Amino acid sequence: MTDLKDRRGAPRVVIPGRIGSRVRATIEARILDLSTSGARIEHQNLLRPGFACTLELPPALGAHSLAVRVVRSTVVGTEQSGTGERLLRYESGLAFVGITEEQQIGLKQILERLTPGGGLGEGKLVL
Repeated sequence: MTDLKDRRGAPRVVIPGRIGSRVRATIEARILDLSTSGARIEHQNLLRPGFACTLELPPALGAHSLAVRVVRSTVVGTEQSGTGERLLRYESGLAFVGITEEQQIGLKQILERLTPGGGLGEGKLVL
């Protein structure tokens, strides 16, 4: 059996204590609705209520990046991936947190441009 040290590209050093860090990831989400206080999205990754992240609106909506907190998240169905894997489909409610006056104005302008039933397109959620 190959020694673990031989497989690593560089030696690792054990960090003493409990030093915190942050991991960021991006999941694709479809924006279902939007208001000046939050949004509702559909996605395939678990988001727990209370989780803080960033909602990135698509360029068609001005490419805003807004801090949000997950208020609720429920499984709404399943779908099949291209490889035949069964995936859960979630719907989550997001509340904007700490948005600036400028961001609030930008949201109001976006909402004024949208027509009923026009849809919002794809967005990204940055964790």
